[in-house]
Amino acid sequence: MVDRLRSAAEQLEAPTCPDCHIEMKWYRSELLADEPTPIIAHLFVCPHCKRAAQADTVFKGTMGSPDRLSAPRFLAHAA
Repeated sequence: MVDRLRSAAEQLEAPTCPDCHIEMKWYRSELLADEPTPIIAHLFVCPHCKRAAQADTVFKGTMGSPDRLSAPRFLAHAA
C-alpha cells in the first residue's frame, strides 16, 4: 500500500484555490477503498483562506486473481 501511495503522490498536481487563485498545499492522503479498485483521496488546503479541496487517485486493476494458490508443503515426521 505504501508503494501505491508513493506513486500516487509523485503524479499528484496541487489544485488552485478558486477564491484566491493560488496553489493549495497538500494536507494528507487517505485510503478510501482497497477492494475491488484502490482509491486514495488527497486533501489540500489553501494557505490563505483555508478552503479545502480533494483530488482522488483511482488505480486500475493490474493483478488478476490467480487460478491456483500455492501453499507450502508440510512434511509429517514419523515419531
